[in-house]
Amino acid sequence: MEITYHGFVVNTFSGRDPITGTIIVVHCEDDRIVQVEHDSTSDPPDLETWLSPGLIDLQVNGYCGHDLNADDLDVDTVRSLARSLLETGVTTFAPTLITASEEKLIRNLRMIAEARRSDPLLLHMIPFIHVEGPHIDASDGPRGAHPAEHVRPPDISEFERWQDASGNLVGMVTLSPHYSEAPAYIRALAGRGVHVAIGHTNATRDQISSAVDAGASLSTHLGNGISQVIPRHPNPIWTQLADDRLHATFIADGHHLPNDALIAMLRAKTPSRSILVSDVVATAGRLPGRYTTPVGASVDLEANGRLRIAGTQYLAGAVTPLKTCVARVASLTGFSLRDAVLMATRSPGRFARRGELVPGHAADLIQFRWKYGAPTLEIEQAVAMGRVVES
Repeated sequence: MEITYHGFVVNTFSGRDPITGTIIVVHCEDDRIVQVEHDSTSDPPDLETWLSPGLIDLQVNGYCGHDLNADDLDVDTVRSLARSLLETGVTTFAPTLITASEEKLIRNLRMIAEARRSDPLLLHMIPFIHVEGPHIDASDGPRGAHPAEHVRPPDISEFERWQDASGNLVGMVTLSPHYSEAPAYIRALAGRGVHVAIGHTNATRDQISSAVDAGASLSTHLGNGISQVIPRHPNPIWTQLADDRLHATFIADGHHLPNDALIAMLRAKTPSRSILVSDVVATAGRLPGRYTTPVGASVDLEANGRLRIAGTQYLAGAVTPLKTCVARVASLTGFSLRDAVLMATRSPGRFARRGELVPGHAADLIQFRWKYGAPTLEIEQAVAMGRVVES
């Protein structure tokens, strides 16, 4: 319900809180939450309607044909992408650029920054840009779908050029710590408040530990971006799972990780250190078939939602939105809806400085319907900056 009171836009939203299971009423004035009421004495009027913070996705490459890694990326593409994500319940996201030439990275960084400056909604939705690569392992397997010709060692001078181009908007960088330059590079970025993630790697236990000592705080899509065959132990997965200093992101789309692996990894990390990401690409929302991506690779989208590099079994990103990943975790892994929602709101929110329904925080929330076993969350309303998003 929206009313205007003394010049303020006042909105009130209610539903069942997935954290407590009770009725929650959130009062917003303009773009902020001003009051939260909990009713633990009565049953919610509609047990299927839930109210939670908006979903936070730290790895978005594109969606519904809108590609952040396109050679001709423009402001309208970024704006259309953001609005498409809102319809899926994502109110905060990190635009993700993958391995490319420095010239292309700088061009697309500038374009995202320009789009963000031009639109108050984008300014709010995009806390930072995630650059995944180009400092990854060049080997087949760990490299995944990233183009081998543009893989290169970390270089702080290049990072500074990224920041000059984007207005210091690069806030997360995924790299492999096997490079000799990695510890100094990680230390420099962490010292500037940039989140450094370990990913696309076959690094040794000592190299991973050195990266964490230097300030790495995340693992990017743990269990993926790794060799097809690895030692039983030690290996990069065990080392990252065991280090409590690392949060880990997981793609729970049913293709990147089998259920038993996902269950074991989430249990090892716990919901408080586990983050669900979509890793969606522009092919998401399209019909099955073969597509050519901007990085020059052909990909096959199967009817079951598996996206792979044509002619191989290597995955090429994902096409499952975050709301579906949340539902899968809540339905299939033995974790509750509470746990799954926390992994898509509060846990990533630690890195984006949002993700909770508390007074003073941004009025970003979603009302959705879901029953145990349902394949996805049915978004009824998405609210960003205190305003209902019109589809």
